Amino acid sequence: MKLDVTKTADAEATDVVESKTDGAPRSISLPVSTVAWAAATTALTILAVTLAGFLFAARSELADRDTVTADNRHAEQIATDYAVGASTVDYTEFASWVGRLKQNTAPALANKFDATAPKLQELLTPLKWASTGSPITAKILSEHDGVYKVNVFVNVSSTNAQNPAGAQTTVTYTVTLDRGSDWRITDVGGLDGALSVK
Repeated sequence: MKLDVTKTADAEATDVVESKTDGAPRSISLPVSTVAWAAATTALTILAVTLAGFLFAARSELADRDTVTADNRHAEQIATDYAVGASTVDYTEFASWVGRLKQNTAPALANKFDATAPKLQELLTPLKWASTGSPITAKILSEHDGVYKVNVFVNVSSTNAQNPAGAQTTVTYTVTLDRGSDWRITDVGGLDGALSVK
């Protein structure tokens, strides 16, 4: 009798298994609101990621532009300060002027000024040359690999033995600076214009 009960239980268990694995198609039903919510969430996530990418790119572009603008202004300011100092001459304080010519210059350029200083002094001292410079404007001509070429326009008021009443001229200095060398000045053009003697 006990054996029969076991068989009956096994038979029932078999029936249950067969009922569970009977190959009948199953379907899952979801409310339309759930599907719509999932689609909207996915779309919003994609949109947020896309907008974040655009925002990052825009910020990077603005930062690059701000850096370029700041570097240009810095180059123009250094060049302007140099040009004003170079155009301010007092023959009685010649060494001070040569010091300004060499200020913030690369060693090679400073050496050139040292070499030409005696000849310049021979020219300026007998003429009793005196001049002052005031800036007009500065403009970046070019930039390549951190080397800037800047045109600086300076109003130079000068007096000398030949023209004691004085004269005013506009002089253009072309100043070359190297950002990679701590903004050292590597070349200067226009000094001859500032010291033109007729």
